Order: sequence, then C-alpha cells, then structure tokens
Amino acid sequence: SGCVKGGVVTNSQLLLSCRSGKLTPSQVARNIIAMLEDCDKSTPPLRAIVQWDQEQIMLMAEASTTRYRNKCTLSCLDGIPVCLKEEFKVVPYHHRVGTVYLGTQPETEDATVAKKLREAGAIIIGVSNMHELGTGTTGCNPNRYHKIPRNPYNPNHFTGGSSSGSAAAVAAGLCPVAIGTDGGGSVRIPASFCGVVGLKGTFGRISCHGSLPLSYSTVSVGPICTSVADAAIVYSILAEPDLLYPYGLKQPKATLSDMCAPDLKGLKLGVDWTFFKACDAEVLSACEKAVKHLQSLGASVVEVSLPEMEEARVAHVICILSEMRDFLQPDLNKHFHEMNLETQASLALASQFTALDYIKANRQRTRSMRFLQEIFSTVNCILTPAVPCTAPRIYESDLLTGSSDMSFTVRSMRFMQLGNFTGIPGLVVPIGYSTAGLPISLQVMAKWWDEAVLLRIGLKLEQFRDQTKKPSIYYDILA
Repeated sequence: SGCVKGGVVTNSQLLLSCRSGKLTPSQVARNIIAMLEDCDKSTPPLRAIVQWDQEQIMLMAEASTTRYRNKCTLSCLDGIPVCLKEEFKVVPYHHRVGTVYLGTQPETEDATVAKKLREAGAIIIGVSNMHELGTGTTGCNPNRYHKIPRNPYNPNHFTGGSSSGSAAAVAAGLCPVAIGTDGGGSVRIPASFCGVVGLKGTFGRISCHGSLPLSYSTVSVGPICTSVADAAIVYSILAEPDLLYPYGLKQPKATLSDMCAPDLKGLKLGVDWTFFKACDAEVLSACEKAVKHLQSLGASVVEVSLPEMEEARVAHVICILSEMRDFLQPDLNKHFHEMNLETQASLALASQFTALDYIKANRQRTRSMRFLQEIFSTVNCILTPAVPCTAPRIYESDLLTGSSDMSFTVRSMRFMQLGNFTGIPGLVVPIGYSTAGLPISLQVMAKWWDEAVLLRIGLKLEQFRDQTKKPSIYYDILA
C-alpha cells in the first residue's frame, strides 16, 4: 500500500480504510458531497467537477458498502471515488465536452471507460471540467457552464488542459483517480501543472468509445492519479480491446511485468540532451537531478538523437487540427458564435490547412515512427521534462474573454507531441517544485504497448521527491 506523503490520499489508503471497516464508502461519499458543495462556494470556486448528483453518488457508495460488508468486492477500485472528463458520456450527465451547445439532454449510455469503472465498483463522483472541445492547453474555459478551474497549488494559476478539471480534482483530494484524454498533452500537461501522475496509454490501448472523436489519430485515454501505483491499477482495469473501438483490437495483453523490481539495473534511458534542455532553468535543474536519481538505481543513460522534431511538431498540429476541423464541420456551421474566442481562432487556423498538408503530415508520421523503432531497439525509454515551464498565471481578462496565447500553447506541447503523433505511451511524474511552489514533472516515454516499463520507472521516480507539499486547496476525504 502506498505511504502517505504530505497528506495526499491514495487509492491504497482508501482501500485499507474500507477493508478494515474504519470507514465505509458511504461515509467517504458523504464527505465528498460536502466538499463538492464547499468547492462551489469557495472564492474563487475550484470548478474541478462541473456536474455531479448527490443521489447518484450515494447509490454507488451504498452498493459498495454492502459489498465490503459481505466481503465480495468487485476489484481494487471498489468504493474508490473517480471522475471522468466531460468528453466522455456518463449517465445521467450532459455530454457537453466543454461547450454550451452540446449535450442538451442527459446521457442515457455510458462510454466504455465509464462502464468499466462502474463494473469495477468505483464511485463516479461526477464529470470534470475541460478546455472547450479540447482545443487548448491552459484549461481556460470562460463559458457559463464551466468557468475556469483553479490550480490547487495556487488558485491564481491555470491547471493546464485540456483535462483540466480531472487534474484539479485529483490534486485537491476530491478523488484519487480521474480519467482524461490526450491528443496533444491533454492528460500529461494538467497532471504536470497540478503535481499529480498522468499516463497517456499507447494509441488504441484504452477504448475511446463514447468520447467525442475530436481527433481520431492522435487521442489516447489515460488515468490521472495521486500515485504511480494507482495509475497502474486503473490502467490494468481499463486497458483491453473493445469491440466498439476498432483501433485497439489487435493490442498485445496489458501486463505490469517487473513493475515492482527492486532497482532499474539493465534499463537504458535515452536522452536527447539538446531537446531535453529546451526548458526553463528551474525545470531543467529538477529534471537533471531526477535523471541522476534513476542512474543511482542502476539504469544507464544513453544519448540519443530525436531527428526531425520540428517537422514532427508541425505535422502533429496539422493532423490534430485538420481532424478536429473535419469532425466539427456541422458545429462550425451551426454553433460557431457560441464557441469561446480561442476555439474560434484555433478552428480558423485549422481551416487554412489543405489536403496536401494533411497527406504530407502523415508521411512525416511514418518517418517519425520509423526513427522511434530504431531508437527503441537501443533504449527502453526516452526521458524529457514534462512541460518546459510551470503553470501560467490567470489574469482578470481571462475570466471574461478567455485566454489565447499561441506561443504558450506551442511551448507547453513541446515534449508532448511526439507521443500523440506516433502513438507511443508517456507517463508524467511530479519530481519537485519551483521556488514559487508550483509543481515540476519529468516525462518517460516507451515503445508502443510497453506501459509496464513506464510504471516501473515511474515508481522509482516517485521516491526521488522527498516530500509532497500539500496544495493550498486540499480536501481530506478520509476525515
């Protein structure tokens, strides 16, 4: 079971409390409901969970409490509170995907991940805030249903996006597990900015069925959690083929092999130092120390060269925006003026790409995948900082009109795009804090379907951070 660091509650502690009978899922659920009410009233409001229903939460919690009493729990997630990004269909909530115009009726069918979490006995505490249509990396969403989620480490800073509310909910202690989607860093950026663990699975590994198919070739689903062990548990429950999601049908079986090996002997960690160093000084210093820590556990660092990164970066933008633009064509015709200004700007940019651009971008994808195949024949993983900077400030004007800072968007995705473009998995783990007290994370990427090695390295990375600073907004659901 995970140890408590600085009071952040992990899945394993909740399980121990429930198994020992010290606490029932119903009591935890009542605590959470009180806290959700409190979040909405606080100044400024946290805005992590944007839709929740007391009755739904209690129904799931009471069913779980009965299972614990009868010693017939369904999985390691039984009784564990989770939330899902609003991009997923979750009964009976509105599938708004961060907009004001989608999801006018309550959902009647669950996305595959929501269904699997219910079958595992998890308590879905609601759906979480997100950047409108997943089009940005700040999490800034000024519309009337969403408002701007706050970073629990400093409410005057952004959470990162687009899975903004998922990361904020986990960091603030409302639930140890949240589900996000990642097409350009949308799980890993907010997880990094909010100081929690984020895993982007291999493309196709976890079913996207029941989420809005904004960009079919770049988006992967993954968990955001308080600990690497929790991410491994959620991954092992969600990662399998789904007949309703053709891209993942041919995947090899998900394993957690060697995850708990005592050291990292024999592992080769690839680093392209020129690429690695393209970040703020504080971020670089923390990340270099974390790499040394992994070396001290027996891993060796191998210098690698990641070729054509600039071409890959541009090609990824062309792919994701062209696919979103294509999927959102009907919305552009009918609802353009109901979208946030930043979304309008992104989709206007997307309208400038041609079929030729898209074809060339996909040729670049084939090249980039081939380069990675060669690199992964010599190393087990590639290390980079997660994001080149810490979470940016929120300005008064952002609350009203939103924020559109293209240079920030481009910069925040620097270390993320390779994973989305080529489909390889990536894990971000918090490793420290800036002098201003904002979280800093390291990213580990591995070859397709090798999430197990990420989790193995991630467990060791977690030990590098000697203490966890408690966020300034934190709820103790075990209280």
